Amino acid sequence: MNSRERFLAACACAPLERPPVWIMRQAGRYLPEYRELKAQHGFLKMVRTPELAAEVSLQPTRRFALDATILFSDILVIPEALGQGYTFRDEGGIAMEYRLDSRARIEALAAAAAVPERLAYVGGALALLKRELAGRRALLGFGGSPWTLATYMVEGGSSENFAQVKGLFYADRPAFELLLGKLTAALIAYFKMQVAAGADAIQIFDSWGGAVAGPDYEAASLRWIREVIAAMPENFPIIIYGKGTGPHLVDQAFTGARVLSVDASNDLAVVRRNLPGNVAVQGNLDPVILNTTPEITRRETLRLLESLRGSPGHIFNLGHGILPQAQIACVEALVDAVTTWS
Repeated sequence: MNSRERFLAACACAPLERPPVWIMRQAGRYLPEYRELKAQHGFLKMVRTPELAAEVSLQPTRRFALDATILFSDILVIPEALGQGYTFRDEGGIAMEYRLDSRARIEALAAAAAVPERLAYVGGALALLKRELAGRRALLGFGGSPWTLATYMVEGGSSENFAQVKGLFYADRPAFELLLGKLTAALIAYFKMQVAAGADAIQIFDSWGGAVAGPDYEAASLRWIREVIAAMPENFPIIIYGKGTGPHLVDQAFTGARVLSVDASNDLAVVRRNLPGNVAVQGNLDPVILNTTPEITRRETLRLLESLRGSPGHIFNLGHGILPQAQIACVEALVDAVTTWS
């Protein structure tokens, strides 16, 4: 069984001798070769150039025996394709070109039909990766959830309290639903393009789902995710990653998603027992562990593996994206521990 077959079997909750492994943000700032390429070209050029995006995507799979390669891109390519560009603040965080501060600005966003052409570079990068991987490793696409994208678009960038987007949700529900409907349609077009370009699975990042008040999570976020998944090809593996959405995992399990990626605040073995047996789990080692030592990393990796022994449907990953301070020796220890475990 090769890596791609192992990954897809885990998505289907088939019994395996070991779980597949990949790492959120595995292509990124902890790798010296990534930092070198970024210094030459800059982040946005790497995202928008298929050859560079493919190169960055492959960097971690050259170093480590990972079972999946995830496309190097950014969730904010969707707002950009709809007409609202983004940049990075010098002090950190995201800055959008402007705020969606009126219904007129929401109405002025481009139609979903524009997305495949404007984001053709994403399809180009996936096609290059598909050829390079030649079916040996799983190829993952991704995008942000409608709610998470809306937070950046309405707040005008990164936010600490999400007051603007929550205000829109509570005070002007029709405008909120107009925006989320546009984003849902755009993501459906985008994900269908990724599937056509060769993606084996797609991860939806509901990174700010945990910012929604509990009783409002369905209306603000999950109903829109449900619409996206319903529009995908039947039985195509969709992974939901929701940071801070532990109380909603059972609801997420009934969206049609095949895999739930669980953040590090949850006991993954308990989550596994409480979810339907036909929904796989992904996760959920604390990323900070990769900043410590190989010995600690191996110990904690094995502890997590043992906690799910005998439970099919597990993809080993972190509970959030890898940090820039991660030690390469720790990543090696993690991957070795998973790939030699039985």
